Amino acid sequence: MTETVDQLLHARWIIPVVPENQALEHHTLAIKDGRIHAILPTPEANRTFQAEQEKELPGHALMPGLINTHTHAAMSLLRGLADDLPLMSWLNDHIWPAEGKWVSEEFIQDGSQLAIAEMLLGGTTCFNDMYFFPDVTGRVADAAGIRAVVGLIALDFPTVWAADGEEYLHKGLQVHDQFRNNPLVHTAFAPHAPYSVADPVLERVRILSDELEIPVHIHLHETNDEIIQGLQHHDCRPMERLQRLGLLSPSLMAVHMTHLAEGEIDTFAASGGHVVHCPESNLKLASGFCPVNRLLNAGINVALGTDGAASNNDLDMFSEMHTAALLAKGVAEDASALPAAKALSMATINGARALGLEAETGSLELGKSADLIAVDLNRLQTQPIYHPISHLVYATGKEQVREVWVAGRHLVSEGILMTLDQTRLLERATYWRERIAES
Repeated sequence: MTETVDQLLHARWIIPVVPENQALEHHTLAIKDGRIHAILPTPEANRTFQAEQEKELPGHALMPGLINTHTHAAMSLLRGLADDLPLMSWLNDHIWPAEGKWVSEEFIQDGSQLAIAEMLLGGTTCFNDMYFFPDVTGRVADAAGIRAVVGLIALDFPTVWAADGEEYLHKGLQVHDQFRNNPLVHTAFAPHAPYSVADPVLERVRILSDELEIPVHIHLHETNDEIIQGLQHHDCRPMERLQRLGLLSPSLMAVHMTHLAEGEIDTFAASGGHVVHCPESNLKLASGFCPVNRLLNAGINVALGTDGAASNNDLDMFSEMHTAALLAKGVAEDASALPAAKALSMATINGARALGLEAETGSLELGKSADLIAVDLNRLQTQPIYHPISHLVYATGKEQVREVWVAGRHLVSEGILMTLDQTRLLERATYWRERIAES
């Protein structure tokens, strides 16, 4: 007697990610109640199950959806506004003034929708955000069906979102309460950076993070200028300051980490914290090189992010995997550094671990949410196929993503967005370009 499930997906390969570097040929994944119910050889699946929906995926790799562990989603509307500049000039002279003039709930809604559409089409099923009006980004993500962690941002200076540290935290707690029971939208504290957040706010973030059991997401050791500022204003390097404040812990997601002194890798490894590597943004802003191979060898969980589209200039996690793998080899001067399977883990399960979501997403394991993508490898640029995992990292483009599901819900079908209106998104992007360009 056969068992009834909601969906059967018959794929040329299934890449579960856990265990690492495994490709299951001619296998089928069964979805029931939005979760992964079974993974088994296709002939056996046909004998075991009947489904309300079945999908044949010849030439496709079925794999976990990618996790973009560091974004500023709504900054998609500032894509290309101020290119080819060093970080602090880019921020102080261009980005922050533009944000001060244009950021509003409407800006966040349109920018977040544009970013989510781009991410879904490129195979990202979960993103970790740090930006203003996180309540708006959360609502947009929920409506689109993508999984998101919205950052409860904190800064020392007033913005359209809050006037001071106390108000940032107060409003952040309200956002946390708003999404407390949402199955798709989660929260993390997001103090911007050591140079933009004072000790009292950071101390309060640590206390609240411990109480609520949610992560802390912060830019750390991104540039040499940040290190110099830390020494000048606090008589220590930023990581040491966070250690003194009790923030180096398994709850911490440290983004960038391109400037690390002797001993700091061991200190961070001992803390159990996570590093989020953004290779393309770091290269574009000439911020430095994250020593990924040394971090991994020290036992540190390293995830991948794109950063915002204003400094990347896209949200393409396939490109990020490719760049991360090549850059790690060059920095380590070792061709075996960061192999393809490890880069794929960084873009999936490692991101889930950093976000505290590894029991829910990041790999294709029984009982986990059916957050998955189908990638068409039957293209000229990915032929012939000897090792599909290597092709996913070194040869595949985001345009080869054909199907996307989150919690079993079909969000991209045959390359078409199912929950967002692409025509309207293009119209809104044009509207914002005309307004911002005129200023």
